[in-house]
Amino acid sequence: MIASVRGVVATIAPDSAVIEVGGVGLAVQCAPGTLAGLRAGAEARLATSLVVREDSLTLYGFADDDEKHLFELLQTASGVGPRLAQAVLAVHAPDAVRRAVSGGDIAALTRVPGIGKKGAERLVLELRDKIGVVPQADGAAGGVLRGDWQEQVRQGVVALGWSAAQADQAVAAIGETVDGEVPPVPVLLRQAIRLLGRTR
Repeated sequence: MIASVRGVVATIAPDSAVIEVGGVGLAVQCAPGTLAGLRAGAEARLATSLVVREDSLTLYGFADDDEKHLFELLQTASGVGPRLAQAVLAVHAPDAVRRAVSGGDIAALTRVPGIGKKGAERLVLELRDKIGVVPQADGAAGGVLRGDWQEQVRQGVVALGWSAAQADQAVAAIGETVDGEVPPVPVLLRQAIRLLGRTR
């Protein structure tokens, strides 16, 4: 099991990054919020989870161990694979996922592309007793804004399955609400997904 990787970020794509570790480039699948915290040419550490299939080995990367543990816990629910688990963490911060599951917030869970009402109910039923400590305060996602937030949010939305035109509309709508200090990209991405959830 590859529990974490540390090295120089070689390249960043809309849904993955290549981290150079000891002369070897490791392709790591990441949610947009995690990618937003990376910079090409800079060193980074990602908590990782290796998913083994008959025909593939896929490494998923996370900003911290908390996200990684939640990613692995989500997959213990029936019908939830690594892609869907990653989509949950792309839409919601770990604390928000815990609150949604423990509180039975079906509306919050169905904002994730690929999770319908029945899937959300199954997540609540199967994970409520396993989800752990649920913070009371509304924790905003961490992360530092780097680079062009509009392009990062746009790429994140497209990576989650919306069209480029829909992504542009969401970015434009969010741009009208940004006044002064720009929130972290993961926060903006969740805002875009909430807007687009009405049109999907």
